[in-house]
Amino acid sequence: MMSEPQSFDLRSRKSKACSEMSQELNSRIVGASPAGARDTESAGKAVREMFTSIAPRYDLVNHVLSLNTDHVWWWRAARTFDAVLKRPDARVLDLCCGTGDMTLALRGRANSATQIIGADFSHAMLQRAVVKGRETQLRWIEADALRLPFPDSHFDLITAAFGFRNLADYDAGLREMSRVLRPGGRCGILDFSEPRGLIGKVYRVYFKHVLPAIGTLISGVQGPYKYLPASVERFPPPEAMLERMRGAGFTEASWKPYTFGVAGLYLGIR
Repeated sequence: MMSEPQSFDLRSRKSKACSEMSQELNSRIVGASPAGARDTESAGKAVREMFTSIAPRYDLVNHVLSLNTDHVWWWRAARTFDAVLKRPDARVLDLCCGTGDMTLALRGRANSATQIIGADFSHAMLQRAVVKGRETQLRWIEADALRLPFPDSHFDLITAAFGFRNLADYDAGLREMSRVLRPGGRCGILDFSEPRGLIGKVYRVYFKHVLPAIGTLISGVQGPYKYLPASVERFPPPEAMLERMRGAGFTEASWKPYTFGVAGLYLGIR
C-alpha cells in the first residue's frame, strides 16, 4: 500500500530537482529580459514584437532622443574599421542592423567591391533598411543572431550597433559571432553604457524618466521605451563584457567610450 505514495514522492522530488536545475541554468544566462519573459525563447519573441511595434517611427525617435549624436557614433565606429572596409575582398556582416544606419555607415567608408550584409530578426525593421539602402549594393537577410545562417570562418568583420544588448543570451551571441568570423577577423559592438560621476547621475534621470516619456509620445507605443533603460542596466559593464568576449575566443578585447561613456565601442579580434 505504501509503495505507490513512495514512488510518487520520488518522482515528485526528481521533478522538483530537475526544475531547480533548469532554473539554475537559466539564471546563469545573461541577456535581454523583457517583462514577462520566462526563458531565452520568450525573451527573443518579446524583443522582436517590441521592435516590430516601434519600427514606423524608430529612426525619428532615435535621432530626437540622442540629439542626432547617434549619427556621430555610427560614423566613428565605421571609421575604426577602415583597414578592413577598404579591402575589395572583405566580407562584412552588420548584425542586429535594425533599419540599417550602421550598415550604411560601413558602406560609406568601404571599397565598392566589399561585400556587406545587414542582418536582423525583425522583418519590419529590415523593410525600412531595404528602402534606405535601395541605391546601394548592400544585401539584407532576416536572421537570428543566435543562429546565424553562415558557415564557419566566413567574415572578416562583424559589427553590431545598439542591437547586441537585446540578445536573449549574450554569451551565445558572442560565440556565434566568433564562429562565423575567420581567424584574425575583427568585431565591433557599439552599445549604450552607464557613465559614472555627476554626468552619470544626470544621464540616469534623463534615461529613466525623460527618455521613456518622449519615446512613448513620438512612437505612440509605451512598452519599448520603458524597456530601454532596464536593458541598459542589465547589460554587463565594460569590464564584465570584455571578460565575456575573451571567454568567447576574442583576443585584444577593448572598450572605447563615446560621449562621456554614454555609449562605447567594444573591439575584439578572433
